Amino acid sequence: MRIAQIAPPWIAVPPEGYGGTEWVVKHLCDGLVARGHDVHLFATGDSRTAAQLHSLFPTQMPDEIGRTPYDARHVAWALEEIAADGAFDVVHDHSGFLAIAFGGGLREHMVHTVHCAFDPAAFGFYEQFRDAVDYVSISDFQRTLGPTGMRWAATVYNALPVEGWPFRERKDDYLLAFGRICEDKGFHLAIEIARRTDSRLVMAGVVQDWYRGYFEQRIAPEIDGKQIVYLGEVDEAKKRELFAGARAFVFPILWPEPFGIVMIEAMASGTPVIALRNGSVPEVVPDGVGGFVCDDVEAMVAAVGRLDEIDPAACRTHVARRFSVDAMAAGYESVYRALTA
Repeated sequence: MRIAQIAPPWIAVPPEGYGGTEWVVKHLCDGLVARGHDVHLFATGDSRTAAQLHSLFPTQMPDEIGRTPYDARHVAWALEEIAADGAFDVVHDHSGFLAIAFGGGLREHMVHTVHCAFDPAAFGFYEQFRDAVDYVSISDFQRTLGPTGMRWAATVYNALPVEGWPFRERKDDYLLAFGRICEDKGFHLAIEIARRTDSRLVMAGVVQDWYRGYFEQRIAPEIDGKQIVYLGEVDEAKKRELFAGARAFVFPILWPEPFGIVMIEAMASGTPVIALRNGSVPEVVPDGVGGFVCDDVEAMVAAVGRLDEIDPAACRTHVARRFSVDAMAAGYESVYRALTA
C-alpha cells in the first residue's frame, strides 16, 4: 500500500528529548516500510525515518508549540501535496486537529490516531467531527472518555523496538521518575514515596513554561542532589541508561493517561512499574508481572518493599509480546486494509 503519515510540525521524528507521539510515528513508519509498504512521512526536515520524508519546515520548532500559523501551514501544505500526488491509498494523521477539520476534500481514506486525552476542548472538537474520519484509539480505556458516536476503527497500542532497549537484571539503588514535569504526572508524590521508603529518587524530564510554577514551588525545594536528584531533560541514550538501571519506575499518575509510553519503556528495560490505578495503567501493566498497580500512595510505598517479587525478564517479555513495533504496524495495516477493501 501507499501510505501518507502526517506528523506534528513541532518536534522532529524521532525526538531528541521530549516527544511521545513522534516516537510512535517513527516506529510506525519504520515498521510499515519493513512490511513492504511505500510510506511517505510529512514532518520537519531534520527527521530521520525509513519512509520517504517530505518537509515544509527544515527544522523542528519546539518553542512554537501551540502557535497555530505554523501548524496550519504544515497541515495545509501536507494535504495539498497529498491531493496533488493523487496516488495514496491511505492518509494517516497524527498532527492534531487541523487535518480532520480541513481534510474532507481528499479522495483518500483518512485515519486519525487520537494521541491526546479528552479534555473539554478536545472533547468538543471530536464531538463535532465524530464521523469525519476513521479514528484509532491507543487504549480501550481512552475510548470510554470520548464522545458517543465516534467512528472508531480499532484500538492499536503504541510500541517500541524492544531489541533496542538495554536490559539489566541487576539494578542500581534508585527509583526513577521520568517525563514532563507537571502535577498530573505526580512528581511530588514520587518524592513523597522516596522519602517514606528512604530511597534515592532520580528525576528527569522537561520543564515547560506553563508548568514552571509547579516545578519551582513543589519540586525544586525538595531537590538536594543526594536523595532527591533532578537531571533536567536528558538525551535518548541517557534516558535508556536511567530506565535500565532503576530499581523501579515510579508513576503516580493523577490524570486519565490514555497510554503512557514510559511504562513500556521501563518494562522493556526489565524495570518494574509502580503506578497509580488511573487511565490505561491496568491495561498496560500486568499487576504482579510488570510491576504493581496501586490504588493509593500507601500501596505504592508498600510496593517498593515488594520489588523482589518481580522478574525483570518477565517485564521485558510482556512488552515484546504485546507492544512490539511489528504488532503495532500489523494493527494499523489491518485498519488500512479494512478501510480500502
